[in-house]
Amino acid sequence: MSSPSIRDILAVSKNKGAAMIGETGPMKAIRNIALGLTLTLTGASCMTHPSLAQAQAVSPTTTAVMVIITVKAGATREQVMAVMPAEIRQTVQLYLNGKIREWYLRGDGRGVVLLLDTRDVAEAQAIMEGLPLAKQNLMDHEYIAVGPLLPLRLLMGNP
Repeated sequence: MSSPSIRDILAVSKNKGAAMIGETGPMKAIRNIALGLTLTLTGASCMTHPSLAQAQAVSPTTTAVMVIITVKAGATREQVMAVMPAEIRQTVQLYLNGKIREWYLRGDGRGVVLLLDTRDVAEAQAIMEGLPLAKQNLMDHEYIAVGPLLPLRLLMGNP
């Protein structure tokens, strides 16, 4: 028996009808396939190579650090805006120097999300602490080290 094609899976998903608001059948099917593949690979990795899975969980390769920046509770718009010209100049310089890979405005308007080109959280913290808003203690920072999706190695036949 052959495995179903993506077209077959999309057709089945489209006929099920329980799509999220604004999500078409094919979009939901692709999301479900990606989620299922990720969960399957993660589980397969843990079951077939427990020592590898444990080593990856302990020390994955960090290729960047995501920094979620939020205006501190109690900080006023006036306080933040007074420091903003210097913050913008230094942030743009970090981008031009290759330290900021990507930057986004938070959807709630309370700050930004940066993807820093650093190899560990300590380096990211040192960069962020040097910025004017941090020096004025007007921002909270959350640091998340990110790296390759390790279970994908199983697809490459290279566990």
